[in-house]
Amino acid sequence: MALLHFHLPAPLFIYSNSIMSASKQLNRSSVLLGSAFLMATSAIGPGFITQTTVFTDQLKTSFGFVILCSVLLDIVVQLNIWRIISVSGLRAQDLSNKLLPGSGYLLAFLIVIGGLAFNIGNVAGAAMGIQVLAGTDLWIGVMISVLISLFIFWYKEAGKALDLFSKVLGGVMILLTAYIAVSSNPPLVSTLHHTFVPEAIDSSAIIVLVGGTVGGYISFAGVHRLLDAGIVGEGHLADVSRSSVKAILLASAMRILLFLAALGVVMAGASLNPSNPAASVFQIAAGQVGYRVFGIVLWCASITSVVGSAYTSVSFLRTFHPFFEKNYQGIITFFIVSSALVFLVVGRPVNVLIVVGALNAFILPVSLALILLAVRQRKLVGSYRHPLWMEVTGWIVTLVLVVISVKTVLFDLARLWG
Repeated sequence: MALLHFHLPAPLFIYSNSIMSASKQLNRSSVLLGSAFLMATSAIGPGFITQTTVFTDQLKTSFGFVILCSVLLDIVVQLNIWRIISVSGLRAQDLSNKLLPGSGYLLAFLIVIGGLAFNIGNVAGAAMGIQVLAGTDLWIGVMISVLISLFIFWYKEAGKALDLFSKVLGGVMILLTAYIAVSSNPPLVSTLHHTFVPEAIDSSAIIVLVGGTVGGYISFAGVHRLLDAGIVGEGHLADVSRSSVKAILLASAMRILLFLAALGVVMAGASLNPSNPAASVFQIAAGQVGYRVFGIVLWCASITSVVGSAYTSVSFLRTFHPFFEKNYQGIITFFIVSSALVFLVVGRPVNVLIVVGALNAFILPVSLALILLAVRQRKLVGSYRHPLWMEVTGWIVTLVLVVISVKTVLFDLARLWG
């Protein structure tokens, strides 16, 4: 029997192709935006909120200068890491191992340990957020949050669910925090002045903020998602660069809004509760409504960080052995559940979150140096030539982070703890 062949009329064929092309473009744009939100919401966890509130209380309007410095450092770090990993098509651990055998295993170890430490605080924050909203016991909040985060990974289209989850909750956080920032009525003129001409400079605060925004696993969250989605190579570098900067700007917008919210409260003479300074800010600024808003913001920040930490930390293991790739959902489950169990015996959460931020920043110079060395190897990046200004500023930031990190660990860690 002869086969029947059907041919679309030329205009309809062209129209069909244009729809498919538009669909691919829309999907790529969604992944790029989702990756930016994944990185940003991975950074915006309970530690991020706590650090911002504590340092605002200490530095007042001069904390604006610390935020400005950290944003500039964050952008340099993010651009270098995302571009180099994207053009190589290799996850950070594999790129490191090809550059210097064994270094990828060390990097993965540091990332996973740091991610696990952060995730304990993330689970704690999610449980406390639900407790604020519903008055439940913490263990109930832990159970609810763990089940929701596990559903994201066990859902058959986990990648799309991850993107949507990050975008929706990220938007909710920013809008609600903006409401509190307006309610607290911060002194905008003096804040702007001291952002560029500070009354006090705290290098330890800078390193904690950088560590809390791009330290440890966080800077790799979005770019590893892009690799999984197949957005790699020089042809996508412009999109990757925009997405990386967008991620920093999203995280920074949340940081600035939290700073302004806390600043208005502090400058009005209010005293923050040291056991939960961020909750004090929201409650003083907007009463019981503000306290409930804090519960929503804290839960959104924490649950998205649980998801981002688990996804990225486990992504550093998946290429080492077929076992990890085959069972990555089970490993993610173990990662999240173990974090929840450890939380039940962790004390002094405010101090832990600040100190872990400082220690996580110590990992950053190691990972950034490896990435910058890799871009010089043609066998790893082909014909790609990394912009000289990015490479130079990348090395400057690496050296600055090493110096400040050593100072922080040797001289300031006890103060941050105490």
